[in-house]
Amino acid sequence: MPGVKVLVIGGGAREHALCRSLSLDPDVTELHCAPGNAGIAQVARLHPVDQLDGAAVADLAAGLGAGLVVVGPEAPLVAGVADAVRDRGIPVFGPSREAALLEGSKAFAKDVMAAAGVPTARSYVCTTPEEAADALDAFGAPYVVKDDGLAAGKGVVVTSDLQEALAHAAACGRVVIEEFLDGPEVSLFAVTDGTTVVPLQPAQDFKRAHDGDEGPNTGGMGAYSPLPWAGPELVDEVLATVLQPTVDELRRRGTPFSGLLYAGLAITSRGVRVIEFNARFGDPETQVVLARLRTPLAGLLLAAATGRLDELEPLRWSDGAAVTVVVAAEGYPASPRSGDPVEGLAEAEAADGTAYVLHAGTRLGEDGAVLSAGGRVLSVTAVGEDLALARRRAYDAVARIRLAGSHHRTDIALRAAGGQDAGRDGRQDDGAR
Repeated sequence: MPGVKVLVIGGGAREHALCRSLSLDPDVTELHCAPGNAGIAQVARLHPVDQLDGAAVADLAAGLGAGLVVVGPEAPLVAGVADAVRDRGIPVFGPSREAALLEGSKAFAKDVMAAAGVPTARSYVCTTPEEAADALDAFGAPYVVKDDGLAAGKGVVVTSDLQEALAHAAACGRVVIEEFLDGPEVSLFAVTDGTTVVPLQPAQDFKRAHDGDEGPNTGGMGAYSPLPWAGPELVDEVLATVLQPTVDELRRRGTPFSGLLYAGLAITSRGVRVIEFNARFGDPETQVVLARLRTPLAGLLLAAATGRLDELEPLRWSDGAAVTVVVAAEGYPASPRSGDPVEGLAEAEAADGTAYVLHAGTRLGEDGAVLSAGGRVLSVTAVGEDLALARRRAYDAVARIRLAGSHHRTDIALRAAGGQDAGRDGRQDDGAR
């Protein structure tokens, strides 16, 4: 692949992970990010932009001479930013507005799954309190209530409290109420050009704020990969029964999906079931998946953006493991505090690259100091020959970071690293990740 200028849209830990991988790709001649964050500024040139303004993003890409635009967050995709860039003749990694409805509307996703024969939870779409009450009564506890639209990782309530379930349904308006799926959760990404589907390696994330899967739902407090308790046949099964049928159905409808298709899965007693789809890389799973990917990232994303995935050689992966631990601000997720100095970042990074810090909610102060600027402030990622070593390195790095009032989970990948069945490491608590 000839050299390419890449523009990444977004400013979270997911985009920092993408930029880090792209910065290590020798085929990337220039790397830009808009709007970025304090950490991304170390590997890419930052540009101010309204990431929901498709025309502004397309103008920026054209002005930079970008040969590839990667749209990271879900909101710009649902707003049609990828369409605006694509209309300017610039290759873009990210689905169209219509295809991104797979994440933007859970009711739409359920319709696609039904047409494609994809296994998922039984569900009802409800728009009134009466409909919600009837659906909750039909399924019984635990109750699963999902906001139909984007909800920044907090659109799902899983509870045995009927009043809490009813209140969430009333607050959202249009909701999807579905049966509870037992068993552990798995996140599986796939890169697709609308026809060919290339699955990545599975990961598991941790949605609840506190150890032991306690506390409120969050956007994700950590993740690990690979999954020693899930056999290699899992990826083949999900490709055949979930990913490829979904891509084929969207193409049949005239809205081909090109970009990153993310399947949130429950491994139930009745087999694999889809909890939800996302239309982009997930956070914090991206951090551990990309940490293990050895195939240069730019070529993979550009092949998807230009319809040439079938020409790509099989992906190469490291034999080791990766663990990410999220450091969250005081008060997260309810009312996170911002503006506090973040210290110890240099000490947390290993000279050999086995541990590093990815910025999520940070900004630079007037004196150049890194300040907190969001709920999930950092993702500390580490690799090792096995999960136990990767986990130890990640937590050693976390211990070197200083942020007043911050908190993190101490049990990320604990059971998996100990060789136990990690079936309750992940639970059906997800929203739009």
